[in-house]
Amino acid sequence: MDDAAGEEEASMFETSHVLGALLASSPLLARAWDRCAAATAAAPGLVHGEDGGTVYVGFSGVQAALSAAGAAVAGGGADAFAPVALAGDATRRLFAPLVAAEPDAAAAGGEQQVAVQALALQCFLKLCGSPDFQMLLDQIRGKAVVFTGHSLGGDIAALAALHYLCISSSTATWGPSPPVLCVTFGSPLLGNEALSKAILRERWGGNFCHVVSQHDVVPRLLFCPLDAVPAHVIVGMQLQQWPAVRPHHAGGAAVTDIDALRHLVQVHAGAVAMEQKLADAAAAPPSGGPYRPFGTYVMCSPDGAVCVDNPTAAVQMLYATFASSSSPGSPESSPEAAHSCYGDLVVKMPQHLLLKRRLPVDGDDNAPSPAVAASNYDAGVSLALEASGIHAMATEASTARQWLRTSRRAGRRPSLNSAALATKLGRITPCRAQIEWYKALFDGEMGYYDAFKQRRSPKKFGKANMYRIKLGQFWDGVLAMLDAGQLPHDFHRRAKWVNAARFYQLLVEPLDIADYHRHNLHRTRGRYMTHGRERRYELFDRWWQEKGCVGGVSAALAMASRRRRSKNAGLTQDPCFWARVEEARELAESCRVERDAAALAMMVEELQEFESYSGELVVSKEVSTDVLAPLSSYTLWLEEWSQLKLRDEVRAILLQF
Repeated sequence: MDDAAGEEEASMFETSHVLGALLASSPLLARAWDRCAAATAAAPGLVHGEDGGTVYVGFSGVQAALSAAGAAVAGGGADAFAPVALAGDATRRLFAPLVAAEPDAAAAGGEQQVAVQALALQCFLKLCGSPDFQMLLDQIRGKAVVFTGHSLGGDIAALAALHYLCISSSTATWGPSPPVLCVTFGSPLLGNEALSKAILRERWGGNFCHVVSQHDVVPRLLFCPLDAVPAHVIVGMQLQQWPAVRPHHAGGAAVTDIDALRHLVQVHAGAVAMEQKLADAAAAPPSGGPYRPFGTYVMCSPDGAVCVDNPTAAVQMLYATFASSSSPGSPESSPEAAHSCYGDLVVKMPQHLLLKRRLPVDGDDNAPSPAVAASNYDAGVSLALEASGIHAMATEASTARQWLRTSRRAGRRPSLNSAALATKLGRITPCRAQIEWYKALFDGEMGYYDAFKQRRSPKKFGKANMYRIKLGQFWDGVLAMLDAGQLPHDFHRRAKWVNAARFYQLLVEPLDIADYHRHNLHRTRGRYMTHGRERRYELFDRWWQEKGCVGGVSAALAMASRRRRSKNAGLTQDPCFWARVEEARELAESCRVERDAAALAMMVEELQEFESYSGELVVSKEVSTDVLAPLSSYTLWLEEWSQLKLRDEVRAILLQF
């Protein structure tokens, strides 16, 4: 009931046309298009300049496509536009944050690898290797930058923006995104769904703005299967030299290549849109090409513009606006005119916005049904459809209207779930506080790890165990929602949840280790860290590592670990510390009865390594006071190790080391 009311309240207004009007009335699009035109005319295919305190970098795909045209024709389009995974050494280095956690994710859930269009990647890699481009990156660092391009140049600009964001994230972790925007005009789809998710995970969706004309086939072309895209269309699309119309006959009616192309795009774009609309789309095999949109799409028409930042809604609106376009034969239906009209659009849209627009009224021939304007939200949807160029009486109008509603609700749902989880986290916090209280009771004697393992004070043990189980169930539920896509893609990057998960892990995992060893599962299943550790703890480790860097422990975390505390940490900073202690105690016990010199030497070496590791934690005060309690397992191990080092054979081995 509360969720429904909250959703209704949040749905009072549809603002996509307002955002589109704001963008269209700003000088951003006109300035970006000027750089695109200059880049197309420039021999290097790359121009840059400063305007209004912002650096605009324009890219052209024409020169690059000239060298790739032969390969595109030979491969029938499939080779030039085939998806290429960013898993190679060179590309992984350029786009590290997007692919850093990819092998683990693929192994865990069978997800596809991040992949991009082959032709665009080839052009970008060639550009990235030039000294001029590297000098440009150094010059624009720290400045407001707009990367822009038309057609294939837009894809190259998007890759350049992604690369710039990747290298910037290593020095601006957890801070605001660098002042970077990528504006593309009529660009083909660039990456697969895995790339879209990775960009959302990094919170970079707002850094990309794709301007799409209502009648342009290019942004929709790669919804088609790659082997179905005519090679001459691909080459002509990149070189802006559309093939001549060659009429042929099908079923007795004259059909042109333009008609066939429009039908091809419309059919496959519609199939992809319906696939994403279905509730079981995740279980269904993907239809059409491998590419999906990311970032914000600006659907333009002479009547205005609409901003759509939801990938599902973007697919649906790309189809609806194209399907409702005017009949073939009009100037707008020419692929060449539709693909090169952006210069006129960015000039005319602000002029159209100055004209007073009115809502349909009763008696108007073009008015939709009375139910359409039943609320402020429905009125906003009508304005959004009008701005995108979808006529109120068009066949696609009702479908597009429904898609805008459902996709908006679907787009808000992860955020609403995250907000609801925050409330549940507050409710579960007393359980965490009870375990903290349990820990404080035994800090001075043996520590809460050994007290829990030995079931000291059964009544207190029972309560602590109950709270441990409740907290585990809560976090398992959080991860289940994250796996099911019910939470925002960047949920595991949000400081609130990373810190909460880390605190839970440091507090509760020692109790899980104690429970594991209390039931002697280390003897039947194997060591805790390889056979007994819950998946949630492994994921929380990864979240904490990604908090400081991409692809491992960062310099910032390393520096933090070297800083000396003035007093002991409240919780031991190694969540698996007690598992290591248990292994060290078992190893010390085995040393007492071991007679083989080689095996004994290996055991002693492992014990010495643990002594060095644990000693550094103690000296730097990275352990809690319970670790140093008189009867703790660690204190007992120190005594056992000291006695073991007095043996002649062990002393001889240590002297060799």
